[in-house]
Formats: sequence, structure tokens, C-alpha cells
Amino acid sequence: MTGDFTARIAGRASEVGKAAWNACANPGAIADPHPFTRYEFFAACEESGSATARTGWRPAHIAIEQDGRIIGLLPTYLKNHSQGEYVFDSAWADALERAGVDYYPKLQASVPFTPATGHRLLVAAGADVDATREALLATGATAVRQLKASSLHITFLTQEEWQAAGAIGYLQRTDQQFHWENRGYRSFDQFLGELSSAKRKNLRKERAAVREAGVEFDWLTGSDLTEAHWDTFFEFYMDTGGRKWGRPYLTREFFSRVGAAMPEQTLLILARRGARYIAGALNFAGGGVLYGRNWGCTEFVPFLHFETCYYQAIDFAIARGLAKVEAGAQGAHKLLRGYMPTPTYSAHYIAHDGLRRAVDDYLKREREAVAEHIEELAERGPFRKTDEAKDDADGL
Repeated sequence: MTGDFTARIAGRASEVGKAAWNACANPGAIADPHPFTRYEFFAACEESGSATARTGWRPAHIAIEQDGRIIGLLPTYLKNHSQGEYVFDSAWADALERAGVDYYPKLQASVPFTPATGHRLLVAAGADVDATREALLATGATAVRQLKASSLHITFLTQEEWQAAGAIGYLQRTDQQFHWENRGYRSFDQFLGELSSAKRKNLRKERAAVREAGVEFDWLTGSDLTEAHWDTFFEFYMDTGGRKWGRPYLTREFFSRVGAAMPEQTLLILARRGARYIAGALNFAGGGVLYGRNWGCTEFVPFLHFETCYYQAIDFAIARGLAKVEAGAQGAHKLLRGYMPTPTYSAHYIAHDGLRRAVDDYLKREREAVAEHIEELAERGPFRKTDEAKDDADGL
């Protein structure tokens, strides 16, 4: 990096400012940016009371400045728990606590409550990308010491950023998600045609069951989204979130804020029986990808979850020409529905020498196991093998 620069902890996204934040998050100023690096998403999380010091997510965004402007950002939170992250470090916390050292607070560089891969080392146009990334990573390690935190965890970063972090000593971790890839399909039926016969029949059976239950779907985006729709969806979200987590992460205000700030990238899929909505799934789109986020329902219908979250998302992606659907964290059941295993990446700076050595050794073995598991899962995917595809073509 040429010239002098300064590094600081900026606090909340509003203290960085929309223009400066988005100049780093979307340096090419494209019309369809990644939805989860935008200022609007972080501001909605923070200003709605969802990601705040009170909820254990104290904003501590790291900024690099040069010649009076912010050229680099690492969205970061000081945390006193490990909830809402989707990269699990409870064993590390337990080990450090048993050694008589506090694991919390820790620094978490991520998008709150959002396990979606994207850039975490945000660099403005015109800045030296490699040097700015290195400055952000070095400042993150310094912030651990200054804030008396145990560690810094950068989760769901890109593979390129992961490699850059590893090159300067961050510990490297991998995991997996299940993503659906659009191979130029013109219809859902064309996609089904690439599945094995048994899997194809199963998906058709599941979709037919939902239709026979009298369920229809509305795709709501842009100006079609209303506060009444958010009221309805929040009821679904609270019901499911309350049963899964005890206390859902997002407040009602979050949905109003994000829907108003980025309506063109927000997709709400609502399932209804007649005029009454019974389930819904919240998605965000950007960069040619549809990201599934939250789901909920107030009535049980067999296969309704699969239809609302997975099949409707595929239908939407095909209709809009999107390249991919990322359906969120975990869920091997997605494999049988055309969502294939894909690696995800995280990088970790741990200040305690003993814990760092132990975790480093563990992660080397874990990375090998994850790679093997992804390969095994891919072999068990639902798509036709070469021989079966030939048989279908021959009419056998």
C-alpha cells in the first residue's frame, strides 16, 4: 500500500456512513450487488435492535483510511456468545475456559445471522486490493489485543480471501453447504429431466402433494411488499424460530427496514390456502444468486417446507435467469432435491498460543475430512449417471 493510512474501529455501520460503506462493498457500483455486504443490510440489523450490544453483537467495524477516505472495511462485532454464526466454535470455547482463560468476548467478522458466502475484506475502487486486505487482517489481530478479546473469526468469506488470510497466519477452516446450480434450464421440468428416475418421481410426488392440499404461492418483491405481508411473515418466523432457538434473532422492525431499504433484492415467497397465508420463506437476490434465509409456517402440510424453500426458489431462479440458489446452512436433505455440496470457508486468529496450536492441528484433519465428505456426497447426488442418461435417450 502506497502512502500513509490509518486503521480504526468505527463502531456501528451508521458511523461509517452509507456512501463510504457501499463504496467498499460494491466497488464496481454494479446495479445488482451482493445483498449481504450492503450498508442497508447491516444498518437494518443494527438499527432494528437485532445486532446490538444488548443482544451480544456490539458493532466494532474495522476501517482502513487513506488520504481522508475509507478504502477498506472488515464488518466486525464484539460478541459475548457464539449464537447466530453457523460456524461452530463451542469446543474451542470450552477448551480455553477449562484452561482458566476467558473465551468471551471474541471478535466476529460476519454478516449477522446470515450464513452466506461473500466478501468480508471490503476494498474500495482504486485501492491496492492485496495491501488493503493485509492491512484489514493485521488490524483485526491488533483489535483482538486492544479489546482484550480471545480471537477473531472471519466466517463465510470467499476462497480467495481465505487464502490471503492463511498466507499471513490465520487458521483456515472449511465446511459445506448445499447449492442449486442453474444449468440453463428453461423450466423446472427440464431440471427434473436431469435427475435419476427415482429422484424425479419423488420430487414430482412432493410437489403434487402440496398442490392437492390446495396450496398456492405468491412471489412478492419490490413495491409489492407491504407491512401487512411483513406482519404475516413475522408470525411465521416467530413460531418457527421460537421452537428452534427459543428466542428468534431478528426483530419485527428488521423486516420493515430491510424491505424498505432494498426491496428490489428482497423476495418473500408466501404460501396460501385460498386467501389465507399459512407459510413463507424470505430470500434475497444479488449477483445472479438467490439466497434463502428464513422460513416459518402456522399450519402443517406434508412437503410444504421443501416446496416453499427449495422448489419455489428454483422456479424463481429459472424464471429470472439466476445462476444459483444458496439455501442456507446445513441440511443434507437438500441433496436429494438437486442442491449439491459446496465448500465454505472461515479464517481464525486465536491469541492464546496453546489453543491456537491445538486448533491448527485439528483443522488440518478437519479440512481433509470435509473434502472427502463433499466428494462422497456428490457421488450420492440425485443427478443421472452417464449410463442412465444414455438409457433415457435410447428410450429404455
